[in-house]
Amino acid sequence: MTQSTPSTGVGASRGFAVFLVVCGALGLAASAVLTVDKIRLLQNPNYTPSCNINPVISCGSVMRTAQAEVFGFPNSLLGLAAFGALLAIGAGLLAGATYRRWFWLGLQLGTVLGLGFTCWLIYQALYEIGALCPYCMVVWAVVLPLCWYTTLHNLRRLTGRYHWVVPALWYLGIALLILNRFWYYWRTLL
Repeated sequence: MTQSTPSTGVGASRGFAVFLVVCGALGLAASAVLTVDKIRLLQNPNYTPSCNINPVISCGSVMRTAQAEVFGFPNSLLGLAAFGALLAIGAGLLAGATYRRWFWLGLQLGTVLGLGFTCWLIYQALYEIGALCPYCMVVWAVVLPLCWYTTLHNLRRLTGRYHWVVPALWYLGIALLILNRFWYYWRTLL
């Protein structure tokens, strides 16, 4: 359970701290691979990223779009910073750190903004770009649970019996959207 004292702030359960470390590490690894591949693509426009598997699962197709650089630089650089910070926050919590309420609210805001951006990117990948990037999908898989469990942490409701339902529905929804959007391709594999 979370620990709180007026002078030191709010800590977190060991489970939530480990969760932040794992999600931060997964997101950071995916962002690092995307960043390296983007650099290679900038150096050599003929470079083919290792995650170009077929016409649907194709990082290169995604990396070459304007959506991959929404703020004028590769989106993966945002991931390096954000997931690196989450990894550090989780490690700090594992070491016994506590944070003031404003810090937790800032983390909440960051995860909500990250979720909004991720939803937009999912839409772009599915319906505008028409291709999927496996490393981007790792980020998709991490961001919603991060937002959800940060919300539960801030509401002090991490022990709810059905806390897993929202992430499970998220994964199911994304899987159904992918299946539906690319059904024309999947059925050729049957």
